Amino acid sequence: MKRFARTLRFTLVLALAGAGVAGCAKKEEGTRTLQFWTIGREGEAVAKLLPEFEREHPGLHVEVQQLPLTAAHQKLLTAYAGDSTPDITQLGNTWIPEMVALGALEPLDARVAASKVVDPKDYFAAIWATNVIDGRLYGVPWYVDTRLLFYRKDLLAKVGYDHPPRDWAEWRAMMAKLSQPPGKAYGVLLPTNEFEQLLALALQSDDPLLRDDGRYGNFRSPGFKKALAFYVSLFKDQQAPMMTNVGIGNPWAAFGQGFFAFYLSGPWNIGEFRQRLPKEQQGDWGTTPLPGPTGPGASNAGGSSLVIFRRSQHKDDAWALVEFLSRPAIQARFYEILGDMPPRRSSWEIPALKNDDKAAAFRDQLERVKPTPPVAEWERIVTEMQLVAAQAAHGDLTIDQAAEEIDRRADRLLEKRRWMLDHGKKATP
Repeated sequence: MKRFARTLRFTLVLALAGAGVAGCAKKEEGTRTLQFWTIGREGEAVAKLLPEFEREHPGLHVEVQQLPLTAAHQKLLTAYAGDSTPDITQLGNTWIPEMVALGALEPLDARVAASKVVDPKDYFAAIWATNVIDGRLYGVPWYVDTRLLFYRKDLLAKVGYDHPPRDWAEWRAMMAKLSQPPGKAYGVLLPTNEFEQLLALALQSDDPLLRDDGRYGNFRSPGFKKALAFYVSLFKDQQAPMMTNVGIGNPWAAFGQGFFAFYLSGPWNIGEFRQRLPKEQQGDWGTTPLPGPTGPGASNAGGSSLVIFRRSQHKDDAWALVEFLSRPAIQARFYEILGDMPPRRSSWEIPALKNDDKAAAFRDQLERVKPTPPVAEWERIVTEMQLVAAQAAHGDLTIDQAAEEIDRRADRLLEKRRWMLDHGKKATP
């Protein structure tokens, strides 16, 4: 790792030169500067909140740097290797295990225990759990993300249903009626190059996706194979179109035109459908938690957290910012600015969320989400999972063959982790 760090020191200068920088205010002489990296649009939104924080902390200036989503992961690794990490950053919760394995993050247990602001019991339990690695806390959830069903209420009514699906059997029966005529209309959109939909279905099983402390894949388990079989059957029975997200082009227009009636997606699409569908269709759609095999189902525990780097020279100031951004009132304003849903139950009491019928389903779903395996290799594993699942959907592999192949690929990716764990060393990427 030391040799890797030396190699990347020069790369860091070049890689970060292209990142957009958005400071909340011009730095004044004599101030302490806190470096805060954000990813995507969150930087623009948080910049509107920071003047209040700086007024509460005279002499402290927050310098915000926005990283593009497509380059953020590599830039963070490059910064770590080059000893140029910021004080605090936004970090997708699936990236936390990797940064913890590198030893890059500051544990936060003692700070949370002493905090009068951050209350672990107020957070959705599975969202909080994504920040706990080997029994230690490394991040505080900033906003949440999960997947559920957007659906056409009017199309369901036409085929005899006055409610959304409550389990897989009812969902399948609905889609069979909605997929008429075959090949022209479909029950659901499941882009074959997106892993999130199959992952959500797989999380509804009690069988873990990895086994033996994350040493091996567990995709040959009965639970995963049941989810994969259900997923593949939707393509086989022409209830889902065999299309990627590129092929569908404009999913909002296709949804409005009735090309499909169910869309498994996240909270950002509430705003998209309100903006993109005509006024006369706004009463035709709704959101509902995912149905499971026999009742209400689980989904993924996604989102971003706030973490402090071990090498920060301003850890107390960084924690003060974490506490500020964790206040329910600040989270409410953040939601109103950007639409990112808050991770604290108390933050959902604001009218903009409490009185929004489309958001209510997400509030319900968040009580039934599950974290993904906390291993640094997870994103590569789940990408391989979807590549193989697409082959099964095309009919090139049976369910058993696909499950075996996903396990094989996962085991290959986990080879280094096994070696490190078996030799009593910390598993690093």
